[in-house]
Amino acid sequence: MPNSPAKRTVDVLVPVALDQAYSYRVPAGMELNAGDFVRVPLGPRVCTAVVWGEGTARPGLDNRLKDVEDKLDIPPLKSELREFVDWVARYTLAPRGMVLRMTMRMGEHLGPARERVGVRLAGPPPARKTPARARVLALLADGLTRAKADAAQEAGVSAGVIDGLVDEGTLETVVLPPDPVASAPDPDFAKPEFSLAQLAAADALRVAAAQGGYTVSLLDGVTGSGKTEVYFEAVAENIRRKRQTLILMPEIALTAQFLNRFSERFGTRPAEWHSQLSPRKRARTWAAVAAGEVSVVVGARSALFLPYADLGLIVVDEEHDPAYKQDEGASYHARDMAVVRGSIEKVPVILASATPSVESEVNARRGRYRRIQLPERFGGAHLPSIDAIDLRNEGPPRGRFIAPRLAEAVRDVLARKEQALLFLNRRGYAPLTLCRACGFRMQCPNCDAWLVDHRFRKRLVCHHCGFAKPMPEECPNCHEVESFVACGPGVERLEHEAAELFPEARILVLSSDMVESFERLRSELEDVAEGRFDIVIGTQLVAKGHHFPKLNLVGIVDADLGLGNGDPRAAERTFQLLHQVTGRAGREEGRGIGFLQTHQPEHPVMRALILGDREAFYKNEIELRERTLYPPFGRLASIVITANERHEAEGYGRALVACAPRDENVKVLGPAEAPVAVVRGRHRFRLLVKALRAYDLSAYLREWLVNAPKVRGNVRYSVDVDPQSFF
Repeated sequence: MPNSPAKRTVDVLVPVALDQAYSYRVPAGMELNAGDFVRVPLGPRVCTAVVWGEGTARPGLDNRLKDVEDKLDIPPLKSELREFVDWVARYTLAPRGMVLRMTMRMGEHLGPARERVGVRLAGPPPARKTPARARVLALLADGLTRAKADAAQEAGVSAGVIDGLVDEGTLETVVLPPDPVASAPDPDFAKPEFSLAQLAAADALRVAAAQGGYTVSLLDGVTGSGKTEVYFEAVAENIRRKRQTLILMPEIALTAQFLNRFSERFGTRPAEWHSQLSPRKRARTWAAVAAGEVSVVVGARSALFLPYADLGLIVVDEEHDPAYKQDEGASYHARDMAVVRGSIEKVPVILASATPSVESEVNARRGRYRRIQLPERFGGAHLPSIDAIDLRNEGPPRGRFIAPRLAEAVRDVLARKEQALLFLNRRGYAPLTLCRACGFRMQCPNCDAWLVDHRFRKRLVCHHCGFAKPMPEECPNCHEVESFVACGPGVERLEHEAAELFPEARILVLSSDMVESFERLRSELEDVAEGRFDIVIGTQLVAKGHHFPKLNLVGIVDADLGLGNGDPRAAERTFQLLHQVTGRAGREEGRGIGFLQTHQPEHPVMRALILGDREAFYKNEIELRERTLYPPFGRLASIVITANERHEAEGYGRALVACAPRDENVKVLGPAEAPVAVVRGRHRFRLLVKALRAYDLSAYLREWLVNAPKVRGNVRYSVDVDPQSFF
């Protein structure tokens, strides 16, 4: 008997923590191509996966393969997105299945959506006429169909009145299609008035969008220079070309004012993509993006992995922001991966910032990126003047944190009916609570960290693991009653002090741990912009692109806070953060001023801020990085080993270093105990791997870890290529 022909096989990538694709047989009559979504058995369950390519013939083994169960009616993943998934996985060492998982947010298990019901006139007038019924009939006399709830609201009647007219046959119900995720933006809805510098920048970006092809432009403009309105012209050009645009933003808190500005320019809001969307809205948005029904997406870093039908432009706003780094699961930097996706998709990429990352600054200086500058604020507004308050000579009274000169400046601003911002990048009431009798400090039982006093929540909280407990009535060490005292300031303590210094002022605290909901945060930011608060006290949440027209004074309560943590990027982050915060001042009305309360006004970061000499900061920082071969002149990777016992974590770290391939281009440093040595009860040791810029560090790590000692017991390790955090 002749052998039956072998069935066709395909390689299928499953969205789980596996790097390899699995082979499945294709049933007779099923047409499958690379990128198709399928349902396949995996162990005891059936899961949704993606065909990654043609399978390899395995003589004698075909009958042991499982069949693809079903092909799903979902637009296939394009080859560019599949290539992007492979690239990200290869570079970051994340399993391909985990990277694929970020592209698969279609909400397939949500079940059918609830139908929207509309009503319209259909039959003779009702036998019983009432004023309420008359209003409904008058409303629907135009013959249009309205959603049932909308008809009731517009006519000022209850839903029961509508139901009664339907029962009598006067109205009929109609199933309405779902509302579109976003209406089509109009590129010519409201063209802005530009200064000559803005017009030149807008024209350059518009031409880049019109010509298409891969380019990277660094839109480098001072705070308040109108960068958003300028890159909107590239977005408008891309809309005219009927291609899709992705605008990445570092935080959803940024999007409130941004969405309003987008609507003013284009007549409608864009589609949104972030963690606060409901599962149903996420599913509808995913499907609309894949079908090409959405023109512009504004989203957090995960929007980079959406399956765009025809992507034509990528914008990364506030490209320097640390929030673009994803540390959980697949570890990647959204700005860098946006440039990679632009290269793969062959589309222009725009990076926008008033304080570019050192990496982007060096790329612009070396001609890899085209720099487009906006050196002046829009409308003739002036940049704020910056002054230092030397806390060694003119600090606040004991137990206070606002220096007299800053307090006097706030009073002057309030007298002029303007706003002041007091910035302190520390959540809660106080970072440390200790017993005044014996010196005992309240520490997290799970982490090597002090508990932070949060008076607003009436809890002591660990910012690493989330452990929380009420303040004890007595010291657990010496049993002294009511002996605990708060040490140091957080924003809640600053609010208490400001309320005493400025009793008539309307004060708002903006801190991520006090945000009750996304909508509440949007409302509070709008209240600030409308001038309903006199003093805003905030953490880095207030530094990110907000526009407060009446804000003319910014006081940095502890400008030194980010400089002393041993992070190689500490100077860069401090400069960027303080520059962005002080840049909130004087954007429209009056002259802005910023005060830096510091113990080291002679520090290069402080000097650059006070003198307004951004070039001096970049010159010093770039020279230091080049001398020490830190990014972007070298490559870094971090390996963090954790275990329940300290000796287990350290021992595995030593064994890992011992088997590292010898290469003169690579240095392996460590293992060293992490700065935060215990998190969630697990001891942490770090390895830092340094290599030259041109060296393929990912390949080195892959070769090393394939031959790494077997992980035993509760020991675990994680790899972070291009780390941004060193805690």
